[in-house]
Amino acid sequence: MGESSSGGTWRRAGFAGAAIGVLAAGAAAGVAVERLTVGRSVRQKARLALDAAGPYGGLRGTPGRALADDGTVLYYEVDEVGDGDGAEAPARLRRLFGRRRPVPVTVVFSHGYCLNQDSWHFQRAALRGLVRTVHWDQRSHGRSGQGVAQAGSGAVPVSIDQLGRDLKAVVDVAAPEGPLVLVGHSMGGMTVMAFAEQYPELMRDRVVGVAFVGTSAGKLNEVTYGLPVMGVNAVRRILPGVLRTLGAQAELVERGRRATADLFAGLVKKYSFASKDVDPAVARFAERMIESTPIDVVAAFYPAFAEHDKSAALPALRGLPVLALAGDRDLVTPSSHTEAIAALLPGAELVIVPDGGHLVMLEHPEAVTDRLADLLVRAGAVPEPTTARTEPGKS
Repeated sequence: MGESSSGGTWRRAGFAGAAIGVLAAGAAAGVAVERLTVGRSVRQKARLALDAAGPYGGLRGTPGRALADDGTVLYYEVDEVGDGDGAEAPARLRRLFGRRRPVPVTVVFSHGYCLNQDSWHFQRAALRGLVRTVHWDQRSHGRSGQGVAQAGSGAVPVSIDQLGRDLKAVVDVAAPEGPLVLVGHSMGGMTVMAFAEQYPELMRDRVVGVAFVGTSAGKLNEVTYGLPVMGVNAVRRILPGVLRTLGAQAELVERGRRATADLFAGLVKKYSFASKDVDPAVARFAERMIESTPIDVVAAFYPAFAEHDKSAALPALRGLPVLALAGDRDLVTPSSHTEAIAALLPGAELVIVPDGGHLVMLEHPEAVTDRLADLLVRAGAVPEPTTARTEPGKS
């Protein structure tokens, strides 16, 4: 008699685990060296100290909730003009926008896979009180509810089109009128593309600018993550099934995550940042966001990326001010994907940030914030050119 279905699935899971372990050897080697010199208890204390002292992710705005078309509750926060306007506001205003205040516009930030709205911490801090902003958590991420369509035995994997409809639900409630600038990182950029494809009239009537940060319009199944092609392809074939299996054993997987915290931290750093001198508190902040994403959520979203292809949606953005920005050493959505987006949008500002990884907005925050300020100027949200400027890659 052949092996049972569940036995075969778990055996494939074992093969995938072994393959992923080999592919992660680079990060693991670095962790192993650290283990020789730093005790486990010391590393745990260091993580706790960074969690306590790290100032990142603590910005909060006026909370609100939108209802997606399948009933999922989507959490968002609004920072109004004048909110948090302290002694530093005049200096920030001059640095970003010269001496004129921005005209009414709402900037809507969409975050990436396994992150949450706090991933825009530095940009939020810079624009806080100067421009109206909306920060929202994608379904099943952050403070948003679990996707209704993804729950239960009849769970449906998430589609990028669904995320575009989710963004529309947030816009309808949080920014029902006035000009919009849409900003998306990674999966958030794909969300903006789906929104543009499904709501061309709203794009034409209200959207005055778009920023794509470390994202892709498609062909993600060709990305090698800086690893051998054969190994990546082998893992890619079986990973969706493995993730589904692991998603059904969420509690067991979360215990495993905690047991391998050092390796997990090494992988997060490798695939999030390119700089060698990233602030440890920033690296830990990113690690905390990613590790807080449950494995069943990871499993529900993963298949959408292989199917993602929104290159046909990009022409809807022609004529709009567009920023296409990426780190030059992004292993998750390589800068060539951002260059491809810019090639489809003549007139888009293409910015490749030196020594930048996938979380470039955390790694080189001033370079990203300055270019967003430029976009607001080009979008007509600010009536005169900006003044002080930080060169890309300098933060």
